Amino acid sequence: TFWKRYDVSVVATSNGNRAVTLDRVVTKLRLTFTDEVPAEANSISIVPHTWYYGLDYTTGQPASVHTDAATVITIPDSSKGQNGIQASLFGFSDADEWNTDVVISSRTSTDAVLGYATIASAPFKSNRVSDYSGPLFSAGGSMSLSLNGEWEDSYVGSW
Repeated sequence: TFWKRYDVSVVATSNGNRAVTLDRVVTKLRLTFTDEVPAEANSISIVPHTWYYGLDYTTGQPASVHTDAATVITIPDSSKGQNGIQASLFGFSDADEWNTDVVISSRTSTDAVLGYATIASAPFKSNRVSDYSGPLFSAGGSMSLSLNGEWEDSYVGSW
């Protein structure tokens, strides 16, 4: 996950020793699930809209772009019933920030959906972790609905 373009000029009097510092060329999406993983949860699917799975070793640029490709992680039994479990996805990137949407879901062994979340326009760049957290298996909040039955003052016009 490290790369560096390093030009070397060699002449008869050159010293053969070089000190080269390679730069990280990957980015990381780290997801923390803040609610309890149910016993029937079997897998977590992470689907970035755009993700780079390779590196052009001649330029250091990300390559092998995939669109809406799922990475599926099996949930170990030791994580069931736990809060705060994490999942990570590594991808290649360059130093310029770019954004993509990410869809996260969890399923049972019979492929029933247990939870679903979407991250809109998540930013990524090389050598940086994009940390996101939230509930996947339970509702994130509550909502109430009431009606305002009062009319505002009438608009009066003529023709």
